[in-house]
Amino acid sequence: MTAASPLILAAPHPAALTAARRAAERGGNAVDAALAAAAALTVVYPHQCSLGGDLIALVHAPGGSVRAVISAGAAAQAVDVDALRAADERMPPQGPQTVTVPGVVAGWAALAEAHGTPGALASALRDAAELAEGGATVSVGLARAIRERAPQIAADPGLTALLTSPGDALLAEGDPLPQPRLAAVLRTLADDPSSFYRGAIAEALVNGLRRAGSSLAADDLSAHQAANVEPLTLDAAGTRWWTAPPPSQGASLLAVLETAASVAKLPEPERIGLLATRCQDASAARDLLLGDPLGPSPVDLDGLLRPAALAGARPPEPAFRPAGDTVAITAVDASGLAVSLIQSVYQTFGSGLCDPETGIVLHNRGSAFSLLPGHPALIGPGLRPPHTLCPVLGRSADLLIAAGCQGGRAQPQILAQTVPDLMDPAADPAAVLDRPRWVIGTRDIGHESPTLLAEPGSVPAATSAFPSVVPVVVAPGRTDLAGHTQAVRLSAGGWLDGASDPRADGGTTLEGSSL
Repeated sequence: MTAASPLILAAPHPAALTAARRAAERGGNAVDAALAAAAALTVVYPHQCSLGGDLIALVHAPGGSVRAVISAGAAAQAVDVDALRAADERMPPQGPQTVTVPGVVAGWAALAEAHGTPGALASALRDAAELAEGGATVSVGLARAIRERAPQIAADPGLTALLTSPGDALLAEGDPLPQPRLAAVLRTLADDPSSFYRGAIAEALVNGLRRAGSSLAADDLSAHQAANVEPLTLDAAGTRWWTAPPPSQGASLLAVLETAASVAKLPEPERIGLLATRCQDASAARDLLLGDPLGPSPVDLDGLLRPAALAGARPPEPAFRPAGDTVAITAVDASGLAVSLIQSVYQTFGSGLCDPETGIVLHNRGSAFSLLPGHPALIGPGLRPPHTLCPVLGRSADLLIAAGCQGGRAQPQILAQTVPDLMDPAADPAAVLDRPRWVIGTRDIGHESPTLLAEPGSVPAATSAFPSVVPVVVAPGRTDLAGHTQAVRLSAGGWLDGASDPRADGGTTLEGSSL
């Protein structure tokens, strides 16, 4: 069977490309291919995404409408905020108290129901189960994460079982990565995705979390639903941009995209300096203002979209280095169906807990909550934490683009340096993603004070035209902190192209007949 419509997909791992190819060969569309890639990635990239993580996606329908799917899980109804405050002034970085309800599976189901081909998600999950049964091996990126997080792995029986050999050695690049318990879960989900939230899988997860010290209960899982909502929009320089609304940081991305459009024709030093300043302001506004719109404190959306200048004020700092681990998958087909899907366990190996009974690594999204009274991100029963995930879609008279990236808190900065240039039909996507980039941060990029971390060649030498708002540190070469961007495009003339970031392990796959 050939693809119903030619499509292109970008993803950060070869196994995801293989899964997408199979979905296309079964007649699947762009969403089917993206879901197949997403399922495969939960098997081969447990340090970055899993069934125990969250999902945010944007979908452009063939008719031109765009919707956001937000499947970000909430804190337990029984969360004890006073006890958390008594332990520390900030949320713990990892551990059972940082596990919120995982939203990935509900997000997949919502996308499949709204835009997928009947039966495609079930087939993708069975393919992922086969991969988990014995077809996966340790990639370069996973091997690096295992080395860097060896103490964390040793501290958790589930991670130890997953990531060590029968001889108790840490797995290395190329080693087999068998996950029979996860395979069984994936087969169960192929028959009934809702069993993750109301069934044997939910029961196993809750029991394991309770033993670990979490307050999540069966009712918390059963209450979870993916939200299908209106996206945020920006019209700038002939392009309409769409991002996800709060609790996503999509508003921060629109703030910097607006600046990127306004400074595009300025000389490089001035252009980069103004954009870097705007990125710092947008990041500070996010830390102060972003939270769950369902919470008791309103989210100041206008303040996020139009961030005030810091004027020398010091933005809030994370309590630890949140080395964001995320995967972005983008796909578009010739019908105009496009998706940018991002799923994540937040930090490397998430909460540091792998449920031994199911083989599911659990995220630590709850670490992003605040314990400060009155803060929009204050943790509370049934509330969602602020989210770094911010997929983006763009459309002009010439192009439709779907893009997303790994990069934690810096995702708006990374995308602002890539997606505007990708809206030029003459631009080579691979060349754009290959360009050196910079990010501004503190502990999230390994510095104790606000710093601009630059890949070589990404910023001009210090001159009066580039008065950097913070100290500049030049990295020795490419760095994962500059993000892993995935982007695909459909032109008004019908051609498809795209690229996968050279900082990642993946690529693109173009499926279907010639256009």
